[in-house]
Amino acid sequence: MASTMQLTAIIEREGAEYISICPELDIASQGATIEKACDNLQEAIELFFETADSSEIATRLHDEVFVTRVEVAVGRDLCRLLGDHGFEVVGSVAATRSCRSGQQAPP
Repeated sequence: MASTMQLTAIIEREGAEYISICPELDIASQGATIEKACDNLQEAIELFFETADSSEIATRLHDEVFVTRVEVAVGRDLCRLLGDHGFEVVGSVAATRSCRSGQQAPP
């Protein structure tokens, strides 16, 4: 029986497609839906493990990957533009506002 391991999948929309990235291995894939992009990434990772030798796996594997959000100050015009693309205001600092994504990707 094969063992399993959990890796990070970062998925973002790019045009009409979704791009999926595994930062621990620097492997990427894509798909028409979030689920397909994730499935394709899983397949690409499994293929990599099946075909790569142990030294290549050791060289590419980053075991400390951290995914987090940062809050940055942006000008009023940029904040308005970001709001038009689904971001929301989370606070204000003097004449600038901080924005962050508050919406999930559509199915």
